[in-house]
Amino acid sequence: MPRSRSLNLIVVLSILFFSCGKDLPTLDGIDTELWKGDKNGCDGKRFAMAATLRVEKEKLLALDEGQIIKILGRPDRNELFKRNQKFYYYFLQPAPECNLGNDNPQKLVVRFNAMGLAKEVVVE
Repeated sequence: MPRSRSLNLIVVLSILFFSCGKDLPTLDGIDTELWKGDKNGCDGKRFAMAATLRVEKEKLLALDEGQIIKILGRPDRNELFKRNQKFYYYFLQPAPECNLGNDNPQKLVVRFNAMGLAKEVVVE
């Protein structure tokens, strides 16, 4: 019987631990559904939100990869760098893959550290 009590305690504590996560921030003035639907920035919807994004981007700092994906969707491109750093790229202007794509489009770049947390968020 003591073994089942300790197992129950572990289950209850695990549920409490994982259910008490930090709420995701909201990016004021950014329609995240429109953002996610504008893959590679081909439709220009992301570019229309670029000025607001520059103000709101700090809210993405210290979020993990899964949280970033929940807010912004899957990145248009990603890159694994040295020391387990990772970069996510979200195109604001049409990417080269688009019909009227640019060779060097503006993009949102999220750099993750080795712990998987957003360390830097820039528009370039």
